[in-house]
Amino acid sequence: MYWTLELASKLEDAPWPATKDELIDYASRSGAPLEVIENLQEIEETDEIFESIEEIWPDYPSKDDFFFNEDEY
Repeated sequence: MYWTLELASKLEDAPWPATKDELIDYASRSGAPLEVIENLQEIEETDEIFESIEEIWPDYPSKDDFFFNEDEY
């Protein structure tokens, strides 16, 4: 399983919290690339509910990771 910022961004608007099956369903209905669906299918089979993309891909950058000062613009 590999994630890129572009692939993970396809799940930003997913209906969080969500189960693995709900995320796969959302990805397929929203037209996400096949790689996103394949990555989600590789998650271990559990009934775990994911609260955000960070629980799937811990390295997902947050707003704090960018050096963009919103107050300047």
